[in-house]
Amino acid sequence: MVARVSFLLRALPLLLWERLDAEPAERVGRELREEAEAFLEKYGYLSDQVPKAPTSAQFNNAIREFQWVSQLPISGVLDRTTLHQMARPRCGVADTDSHAAWTERISALFAGRQAKLRRKKRFSKQGGALAHAFLPRRGEAHFDLDERWSLSRRRRGRNLFVVLAHEIGHTLGLTHSPAPRALMAPYYKKLGRDSLLSWDDVLAVQSLYGKPLRGSVAFQQPGKLFTDFEAWEPRNSQGRRTETQGPKYCHSSFDAITIDRQQQVYVFKGSHYWEVEPDGNVSEPRPLQERWAGLPPNIEAAAVSWEDGDFYFFKGSRCWRFRGSQPVWGFPQLCRARGLPRHPDAALFFPPLRRLIIFKGARYYMLGRGGLQVEPYYPRGLQDWGGLPEEVSGALPRPDGSIIFFRDDRYWRLDQAKLRTTASGRWTTELPWMGCWHANSGGTLF
Repeated sequence: MVARVSFLLRALPLLLWERLDAEPAERVGRELREEAEAFLEKYGYLSDQVPKAPTSAQFNNAIREFQWVSQLPISGVLDRTTLHQMARPRCGVADTDSHAAWTERISALFAGRQAKLRRKKRFSKQGGALAHAFLPRRGEAHFDLDERWSLSRRRRGRNLFVVLAHEIGHTLGLTHSPAPRALMAPYYKKLGRDSLLSWDDVLAVQSLYGKPLRGSVAFQQPGKLFTDFEAWEPRNSQGRRTETQGPKYCHSSFDAITIDRQQQVYVFKGSHYWEVEPDGNVSEPRPLQERWAGLPPNIEAAAVSWEDGDFYFFKGSRCWRFRGSQPVWGFPQLCRARGLPRHPDAALFFPPLRRLIIFKGARYYMLGRGGLQVEPYYPRGLQDWGGLPEEVSGALPRPDGSIIFFRDDRYWRLDQAKLRTTASGRWTTELPWMGCWHANSGGTLF
Protein backbone atom coordinates (compact mmCIF):
# COMPACT_ATOMS: atom_id res chain seq x y z
CA MET A 1 0.00 0.00 0.00
CA VAL A 2 2.95 2.32 0.22
CA ALA A 3 4.69 3.88 -2.74
CA ARG A 4 8.23 4.99 -2.15
CA VAL A 5 9.20 7.54 -4.68
CA SER A 6 12.67 9.10 -4.49
CA PHE A 7 10.83 12.35 -4.13
CA LEU A 8 11.81 13.69 -0.77
CA LEU A 9 15.53 13.66 -1.55
CA ARG A 10 14.85 15.32 -4.88
CA ALA A 11 12.67 17.88 -3.12
CA LEU A 12 15.18 18.84 -0.45
CA PRO A 13 16.84 21.50 -2.63
CA LEU A 14 13.44 23.13 -2.97
CA LEU A 15 13.28 23.51 0.80
CA LEU A 16 16.56 25.44 0.60
CA TRP A 17 15.52 27.35 -2.51
CA GLU A 18 16.71 30.70 -1.23
CA ARG A 19 20.29 29.39 -1.06
CA LEU A 20 20.44 28.23 -4.69
CA ASP A 21 21.82 30.23 -7.56
CA ALA A 22 19.44 31.02 -10.39
CA GLU A 23 20.77 28.39 -12.81
CA PRO A 24 20.82 25.40 -10.37
CA ALA A 25 17.42 26.47 -9.08
CA GLU A 26 16.00 26.41 -12.58
CA ARG A 27 17.48 22.95 -13.20
CA VAL A 28 16.13 21.59 -9.93
CA GLY A 29 12.74 23.08 -10.74
CA ARG A 30 12.64 21.27 -14.08
CA GLU A 31 13.62 17.98 -12.45
CA LEU A 32 10.96 18.36 -9.77
CA ARG A 33 8.37 19.16 -12.41
CA GLU A 34 9.32 15.97 -14.31
CA GLU A 35 9.17 13.90 -11.12
CA ALA A 36 5.78 15.40 -10.27
CA GLU A 37 4.44 14.65 -13.73
CA ALA A 38 5.58 11.03 -13.43
CA PHE A 39 3.91 10.75 -10.01
CA LEU A 40 0.64 12.30 -11.21
CA GLU A 41 0.59 10.04 -14.26
CA LYS A 42 1.30 6.93 -12.17
CA TYR A 43 -1.59 7.63 -9.80
CA GLY A 44 -4.17 8.63 -12.41
CA TYR A 45 -4.13 12.43 -12.23
CA LEU A 46 -2.59 12.82 -15.70
CA SER A 47 -3.36 10.70 -18.74
CA ASP A 48 -0.60 8.27 -19.70
CA GLN A 49 -1.98 8.11 -23.24
CA VAL A 50 -0.75 11.57 -24.20
CA PRO A 51 2.70 11.29 -25.83
CA LYS A 52 3.78 14.88 -25.12
CA ALA A 53 4.25 16.69 -21.83
CA PRO A 54 1.09 18.11 -20.26
CA THR A 55 0.28 21.75 -20.68
CA SER A 56 0.55 24.10 -17.73
CA ALA A 57 -3.23 24.10 -17.38
CA GLN A 58 -3.38 20.28 -17.37
CA PHE A 59 -0.54 20.10 -14.84
CA ASN A 60 -2.14 22.69 -12.54
CA ASN A 61 -5.51 20.93 -12.70
CA ALA A 62 -3.84 17.62 -11.83
CA ILE A 63 -2.10 19.25 -8.86
CA ARG A 64 -5.45 20.70 -7.69
CA GLU A 65 -7.08 17.25 -7.89
CA PHE A 66 -4.22 15.68 -5.95
CA GLN A 67 -4.39 18.42 -3.30
CA TRP A 68 -8.15 17.88 -2.92
CA VAL A 69 -7.76 14.13 -2.42
CA SER A 70 -4.85 14.70 0.01
CA GLN A 71 -6.71 17.37 2.06
CA LEU A 72 -4.15 20.07 1.23
CA PRO A 73 -4.82 23.74 0.47
CA ILE A 74 -5.99 23.77 -3.16
CA SER A 75 -3.68 26.11 -5.07
CA GLY A 76 -2.68 24.19 -8.20
CA VAL A 77 0.94 25.00 -7.34
CA LEU A 78 3.69 22.42 -6.79
CA ASP A 79 4.70 23.79 -3.40
CA ARG A 80 6.65 22.28 -0.51
CA THR A 81 3.59 20.83 1.23
CA THR A 82 2.45 19.11 -1.95
CA LEU A 83 5.94 17.67 -2.59
CA HIS A 84 6.09 16.38 0.98
CA GLN A 85 2.70 14.70 0.55
CA MET A 86 3.86 13.00 -2.65
CA ALA A 87 6.82 11.54 -0.75
CA ARG A 88 4.66 9.91 1.94
CA PRO A 89 4.09 6.12 2.04
CA ARG A 90 0.93 5.23 0.13
CA CYS A 91 -1.03 2.63 -1.77
CA GLY A 92 0.24 1.58 -5.20
CA VAL A 93 -3.23 1.68 -6.78
CA ALA A 94 -4.14 4.82 -8.74
CA ASP A 95 -6.52 7.43 -7.34
CA THR A 96 -8.53 7.40 -10.58
CA ASP A 97 -11.98 8.96 -10.18
CA SER A 98 -11.72 9.13 -6.37
CA HIS A 99 -13.07 12.71 -6.39
CA ALA A 100 -15.98 11.85 -8.68
CA ALA A 101 -16.75 8.64 -6.78
CA TRP A 102 -16.82 10.44 -3.43
CA THR A 103 -19.03 13.23 -4.80
CA GLU A 104 -21.46 10.67 -6.22
CA ARG A 105 -21.49 8.74 -2.95
CA ILE A 106 -22.24 11.81 -0.81
CA SER A 107 -24.86 13.05 -3.29
CA ALA A 108 -26.54 9.65 -3.07
CA LEU A 109 -26.53 9.82 0.72
CA PHE A 110 -28.22 13.21 0.83
CA ALA A 111 -30.60 12.37 -2.03
CA GLY A 112 -31.69 9.15 -0.32
CA ARG A 113 -30.69 6.85 -3.18
CA GLN A 114 -27.90 4.36 -3.86
CA ALA A 115 -25.06 5.41 -6.12
CA LYS A 116 -23.90 3.28 -9.03
CA LEU A 117 -20.12 3.50 -8.86
CA ARG A 118 -17.88 2.58 -11.74
CA ARG A 119 -15.23 0.01 -10.97
CA LYS A 120 -12.12 0.34 -13.09
CA LYS A 121 -9.46 -2.26 -13.70
CA ARG A 122 -6.63 0.25 -13.69
CA PHE A 123 -3.60 -1.27 -11.99
CA SER A 124 -0.39 0.41 -10.90
CA LYS A 125 2.61 -1.73 -11.80
CA GLN A 126 5.43 -2.37 -9.39
CA GLY A 127 7.48 0.71 -8.77
CA GLY A 128 8.31 0.79 -5.08
CA ALA A 129 4.75 0.30 -3.78
CA LEU A 130 4.37 -1.60 -0.54
CA ALA A 131 1.26 -3.37 -1.82
CA HIS A 132 -1.33 -3.16 -4.54
CA ALA A 133 -4.52 -5.01 -5.39
CA PHE A 134 -6.63 -5.68 -8.46
CA LEU A 135 -10.14 -4.28 -8.59
CA PRO A 136 -12.94 -6.87 -8.65
CA ARG A 137 -12.88 -10.21 -10.43
CA ARG A 138 -9.21 -10.99 -9.76
CA GLY A 139 -9.23 -11.11 -5.95
CA GLU A 140 -5.45 -10.73 -5.72
CA ALA A 141 -3.18 -8.49 -3.66
CA HIS A 142 0.61 -8.27 -3.87
CA PHE A 143 2.94 -7.21 -1.05
CA ASP A 144 6.53 -6.00 -1.08
CA LEU A 145 8.79 -8.54 0.63
CA ASP A 146 11.48 -5.88 1.11
CA GLU A 147 9.31 -4.05 3.62
CA ARG A 148 9.34 -4.74 7.34
CA TRP A 149 5.93 -6.08 8.38
CA SER A 150 4.30 -6.24 11.80
CA LEU A 151 1.01 -7.43 13.29
CA SER A 152 1.39 -5.34 16.46
CA ARG A 153 0.39 -1.72 16.91
CA ARG A 154 3.45 -1.10 19.07
CA ARG A 155 6.18 -2.77 17.02
CA ARG A 156 8.13 -1.23 14.20
CA GLY A 157 7.23 -1.88 10.61
CA ARG A 158 4.19 -1.51 8.39
CA ASN A 159 1.08 -2.99 9.96
CA LEU A 160 0.08 -5.92 7.76
CA PHE A 161 -3.51 -5.90 9.04
CA VAL A 162 -4.11 -2.28 7.95
CA VAL A 163 -2.43 -2.74 4.56
CA LEU A 164 -4.30 -5.99 3.86
CA ALA A 165 -7.64 -4.47 4.86
CA HIS A 166 -7.04 -1.55 2.49
CA GLU A 167 -6.16 -3.84 -0.42
CA ILE A 168 -9.21 -6.05 0.27
CA GLY A 169 -11.25 -2.88 -0.11
CA HIS A 170 -9.88 -2.54 -3.64
CA THR A 171 -10.74 -6.15 -4.45
CA LEU A 172 -14.30 -5.36 -3.33
CA GLY A 173 -14.42 -2.50 -5.82
CA LEU A 174 -13.70 0.49 -3.58
CA THR A 175 -11.70 3.40 -4.95
CA HIS A 176 -9.56 5.69 -2.82
CA SER A 177 -11.33 8.00 -0.38
CA PRO A 178 -10.42 11.65 0.30
CA ALA A 179 -11.63 11.32 3.92
CA PRO A 180 -8.34 11.64 5.85
CA ARG A 181 -9.00 8.88 8.41
CA ALA A 182 -10.71 6.46 6.04
CA LEU A 183 -9.27 2.98 5.61
CA MET A 184 -9.45 3.60 1.84
CA ALA A 185 -7.43 6.84 1.98
CA PRO A 186 -4.48 6.42 -0.44
CA TYR A 187 -1.80 7.08 2.18
CA TYR A 188 -0.67 4.59 4.78
CA LYS A 189 -2.00 5.13 8.29
CA LYS A 190 -0.90 3.47 11.49
CA LEU A 191 -3.22 1.24 13.46
CA GLY A 192 -4.21 3.55 16.29
CA ARG A 193 -6.69 3.37 19.11
CA ASP A 194 -9.52 4.66 16.96
CA SER A 195 -11.65 2.41 14.83
CA LEU A 196 -10.37 0.99 11.57
CA LEU A 197 -13.28 2.07 9.36
CA SER A 198 -14.56 5.59 8.85
CA TRP A 199 -18.10 6.56 7.92
CA ASP A 200 -16.97 7.07 4.32
CA ASP A 201 -15.73 3.47 4.12
CA VAL A 202 -19.15 2.29 5.27
CA LEU A 203 -20.94 4.50 2.76
CA ALA A 204 -18.68 3.30 -0.05
CA VAL A 205 -19.22 -0.40 0.50
CA GLN A 206 -22.96 0.03 1.11
CA SER A 207 -23.32 2.00 -2.12
CA LEU A 208 -21.96 -1.05 -3.97
CA TYR A 209 -23.55 -3.90 -2.02
CA GLY A 210 -26.44 -2.32 -0.11
CA LYS A 211 -27.17 -1.98 3.59
CA PRO A 212 -27.35 -5.03 5.89
CA LEU A 213 -30.65 -6.85 5.51
CA ARG A 214 -33.14 -6.49 8.32
CA GLY A 215 -32.65 -9.35 10.75
CA SER A 216 -29.04 -10.03 9.74
CA VAL A 217 -26.46 -10.39 12.50
CA ALA A 218 -23.39 -8.14 12.50
CA PHE A 219 -20.30 -9.76 13.96
CA GLN A 220 -18.23 -7.46 16.18
CA GLN A 221 -14.56 -8.37 16.28
CA PRO A 222 -13.06 -7.90 19.76
CA GLY A 223 -10.90 -4.86 20.24
CA LYS A 224 -11.51 -2.46 17.36
CA LEU A 225 -14.73 -0.52 16.98
CA PHE A 226 -16.74 -1.01 13.82
CA THR A 227 -16.63 2.56 12.59
CA ASP A 228 -15.44 6.03 13.42
CA PHE A 229 -17.89 8.90 12.87
CA GLU A 230 -15.27 11.47 11.97
CA ALA A 231 -16.24 15.01 11.09
CA TRP A 232 -15.69 15.60 7.37
CA GLU A 233 -14.80 19.17 6.51
CA PRO A 234 -13.24 19.11 3.01
CA ARG A 235 -11.94 22.40 1.74
CA ASN A 236 -14.17 24.08 -0.83
CA SER A 237 -16.89 21.53 -0.12
CA GLN A 238 -20.57 22.29 0.28
CA GLY A 239 -21.31 18.93 1.88
CA ARG A 240 -23.00 18.55 5.22
CA ARG A 241 -21.31 17.30 8.33
CA THR A 242 -22.16 13.90 9.70
CA GLU A 243 -23.97 14.34 13.02
CA THR A 244 -23.81 11.87 15.87
CA GLN A 245 -25.56 11.61 19.20
CA GLY A 246 -23.58 11.78 22.41
CA PRO A 247 -19.90 12.67 22.91
CA LYS A 248 -17.52 11.83 20.08
CA TYR A 249 -15.42 9.54 22.27
CA CYS A 250 -18.45 7.25 22.66
CA HIS A 251 -18.45 6.52 18.92
CA SER A 252 -14.74 5.86 18.47
CA SER A 253 -12.26 5.91 21.36
CA PHE A 254 -10.21 8.32 23.43
CA ASP A 255 -6.55 9.27 23.81
CA ALA A 256 -6.47 9.23 27.61
CA ILE A 257 -8.78 9.17 30.62
CA THR A 258 -8.47 9.93 34.33
CA ILE A 259 -10.57 10.65 37.43
CA ASP A 260 -10.23 13.00 40.40
CA ARG A 261 -11.06 12.52 44.09
CA GLN A 262 -14.62 13.77 43.53
CA GLN A 263 -15.18 10.94 40.99
CA GLN A 264 -15.33 13.36 38.07
CA VAL A 265 -14.00 11.68 34.94
CA TYR A 266 -11.89 13.53 32.38
CA VAL A 267 -11.83 12.13 28.84
CA PHE A 268 -9.23 13.41 26.35
CA LYS A 269 -9.34 13.19 22.57
CA GLY A 270 -7.37 15.28 20.10
CA SER A 271 -7.26 18.91 21.24
CA HIS A 272 -10.40 18.65 23.45
CA TYR A 273 -11.55 17.07 26.69
CA TRP A 274 -14.89 16.24 28.34
CA GLU A 275 -15.84 16.33 32.02
CA VAL A 276 -18.22 13.55 33.08
CA GLU A 277 -20.06 13.89 36.38
CA PRO A 278 -20.52 10.84 38.66
CA ASP A 279 -24.13 10.51 37.42
CA GLY A 280 -22.98 10.34 33.77
CA ASN A 281 -23.83 13.90 32.70
CA VAL A 282 -21.26 15.07 30.16
CA SER A 283 -19.98 18.57 29.44
CA GLU A 284 -19.52 19.99 25.97
CA PRO A 285 -16.08 19.35 24.44
CA ARG A 286 -13.64 21.94 25.74
CA PRO A 287 -10.27 22.99 24.27
CA LEU A 288 -7.27 21.69 26.21
CA GLN A 289 -5.49 25.01 25.85
CA GLU A 290 -8.23 26.88 27.71
CA ARG A 291 -7.51 24.96 30.91
CA TRP A 292 -3.97 23.64 30.52
CA ALA A 293 -2.02 26.16 28.47
CA GLY A 294 0.91 24.61 26.65
CA LEU A 295 -0.46 21.06 26.72
CA PRO A 296 -0.23 19.49 23.22
CA PRO A 297 -3.11 17.64 21.55
CA ASN A 298 -3.34 13.85 21.37
CA ILE A 299 -1.86 13.17 24.78
CA GLU A 300 -1.18 9.48 25.44
CA ALA A 301 -1.78 9.08 29.19
CA ALA A 302 -3.17 11.12 32.08
CA ALA A 303 -3.63 10.69 35.82
CA VAL A 304 -4.78 12.80 38.78
CA SER A 305 -3.01 12.35 42.09
CA TRP A 306 -5.58 11.89 44.85
CA GLU A 307 -3.07 13.20 47.39
CA ASP A 308 -2.60 16.74 46.03
CA GLY A 309 -5.05 16.89 43.08
CA ASP A 310 -2.30 17.55 40.53
CA PHE A 311 -2.80 16.47 36.92
CA TYR A 312 -0.04 14.49 35.21
CA PHE A 313 0.06 14.22 31.41
CA PHE A 314 2.33 12.08 29.23
CA LYS A 315 3.13 12.15 25.53
CA GLY A 316 6.15 10.72 23.73
CA SER A 317 9.12 11.16 26.06
CA ARG A 318 7.73 14.27 27.77
CA CYS A 319 5.49 14.82 30.79
CA TRP A 320 3.59 17.76 32.29
CA ARG A 321 2.30 18.46 35.80
CA PHE A 322 -0.46 20.99 36.51
CA ARG A 323 -1.88 22.24 39.78
CA GLY A 324 -5.26 23.55 38.74
CA SER A 325 -4.51 25.39 35.51
CA GLN A 326 -0.97 26.36 36.48
CA PRO A 327 2.06 24.29 35.44
CA VAL A 328 4.11 23.07 38.40
CA TRP A 329 7.23 22.92 36.23
CA GLY A 330 8.28 25.80 34.02
CA PHE A 331 8.55 23.54 30.99
CA PRO A 332 7.80 19.90 30.06
CA GLN A 333 10.03 17.33 31.72
CA LEU A 334 11.98 14.69 29.81
CA CYS A 335 10.49 11.64 31.47
CA ARG A 336 12.70 9.23 29.54
CA ALA A 337 15.63 10.47 31.63
CA ARG A 338 13.80 9.31 34.78
CA GLY A 339 13.36 5.76 33.52
CA LEU A 340 9.83 6.12 32.15
CA PRO A 341 8.94 4.56 28.79
CA ARG A 342 8.33 6.58 25.65
CA HIS A 343 4.72 6.67 24.37
CA PRO A 344 3.01 5.18 27.45
CA ASP A 345 -0.33 3.42 27.04
CA ALA A 346 -2.04 4.61 30.24
CA ALA A 347 -1.46 6.15 33.68
CA LEU A 348 -3.20 5.35 36.97
CA PHE A 349 -3.21 6.69 40.52
CA PHE A 350 -3.31 3.49 42.60
CA PRO A 351 -5.06 4.35 45.93
CA PRO A 352 -3.82 1.40 48.06
CA LEU A 353 -0.17 2.43 47.56
CA ARG A 354 -0.81 6.12 46.82
CA ARG A 355 1.45 5.89 43.80
CA LEU A 356 1.27 6.69 40.11
CA ILE A 357 1.60 3.67 37.81
CA ILE A 358 2.48 3.85 34.12
CA PHE A 359 1.51 1.05 31.71
CA LYS A 360 3.33 0.30 28.47
CA GLY A 361 2.75 -2.85 26.45
CA ALA A 362 3.20 -5.90 28.68
CA ARG A 363 4.92 -4.00 31.52
CA TYR A 364 4.13 -1.43 34.20
CA TYR A 365 6.22 1.12 36.12
CA MET A 366 5.71 2.17 39.75
CA LEU A 367 6.66 5.80 40.48
CA GLY A 368 7.93 7.23 43.75
CA ARG A 369 5.60 9.40 45.85
CA GLY A 370 5.52 13.05 44.87
CA GLY A 371 7.65 12.62 41.77
CA LEU A 372 8.20 10.79 38.53
CA GLN A 373 11.21 8.68 39.43
CA VAL A 374 10.72 4.96 38.75
CA GLU A 375 10.94 2.81 41.90
CA PRO A 376 13.67 0.15 42.15
CA TYR A 377 12.92 -3.29 40.65
CA TYR A 378 10.55 -1.83 38.06
CA PRO A 379 9.28 -2.28 35.39
CA ARG A 380 7.49 -5.55 36.04
CA GLY A 381 5.25 -7.74 33.89
CA LEU A 382 1.46 -7.48 33.67
CA GLN A 383 1.12 -10.99 35.08
CA ASP A 384 0.99 -9.19 38.45
CA TRP A 385 -2.43 -7.91 37.37
CA GLY A 386 -4.23 -11.17 36.75
CA GLY A 387 -6.18 -11.23 33.49
CA LEU A 388 -5.27 -7.71 32.35
CA PRO A 389 -4.60 -7.40 28.56
CA GLU A 390 -1.62 -5.64 27.06
CA GLU A 391 -1.75 -2.12 25.59
CA VAL A 392 -4.54 -0.72 27.75
CA SER A 393 -5.62 2.81 26.87
CA GLY A 394 -6.77 4.04 30.29
CA ALA A 395 -7.38 3.09 33.93
CA LEU A 396 -9.66 4.53 36.63
CA PRO A 397 -9.99 3.68 40.36
CA ARG A 398 -13.64 3.35 41.42
CA PRO A 399 -15.38 3.99 44.80
CA ASP A 400 -16.27 0.28 45.17
CA GLY A 401 -12.59 -0.66 45.39
CA SER A 402 -12.24 -1.80 41.81
CA ILE A 403 -10.14 -0.46 38.95
CA ILE A 404 -11.56 -0.15 35.45
CA PHE A 405 -9.11 -0.69 32.58
CA PHE A 406 -9.94 0.29 29.00
CA ARG A 407 -8.73 -0.88 25.61
CA ASP A 408 -10.58 0.25 22.49
CA ASP A 409 -14.30 -0.54 23.05
CA ARG A 410 -13.71 -3.02 25.91
CA TYR A 411 -13.24 -2.67 29.67
CA TRP A 412 -11.92 -4.96 32.42
CA ARG A 413 -12.91 -4.64 36.10
CA LEU A 414 -10.07 -5.50 38.48
CA ASP A 415 -10.33 -6.16 42.22
CA GLN A 416 -7.79 -3.86 43.95
CA ALA A 417 -7.21 -6.21 46.89
CA LYS A 418 -6.79 -9.44 44.89
CA LEU A 419 -5.32 -7.82 41.75
CA ARG A 420 -7.52 -10.05 39.59
CA THR A 421 -9.98 -9.15 36.85
CA THR A 422 -13.55 -10.02 37.82
CA ALA A 423 -15.59 -8.83 34.80
CA SER A 424 -15.28 -7.39 31.31
CA GLY A 425 -17.55 -5.99 28.61
CA ARG A 426 -18.25 -2.98 26.39
CA TRP A 427 -17.84 0.25 28.29
CA THR A 428 -20.18 2.35 26.12
CA THR A 429 -23.20 0.18 27.00
CA GLU A 430 -22.33 -1.27 30.42
CA LEU A 431 -20.77 1.71 32.26
CA PRO A 432 -23.46 4.44 32.42
CA TRP A 433 -21.18 6.77 34.38
CA MET A 434 -19.07 7.14 31.18
CA GLY A 435 -21.81 9.34 29.74
CA CYS A 436 -22.54 7.36 26.56
CA TRP A 437 -26.32 7.54 26.84
CA HIS A 438 -26.89 7.50 23.06
CA ALA A 439 -23.89 5.50 21.88
CA ASN A 440 -25.79 2.31 21.13
CA SER A 441 -29.42 3.18 20.65
CA GLY A 442 -29.97 0.31 18.23
CA GLY A 443 -30.42 2.50 15.13
CA THR A 444 -29.32 1.19 11.77
CA LEU A 445 -25.99 2.52 10.61
CA PHE A 446 -26.78 4.99 7.80
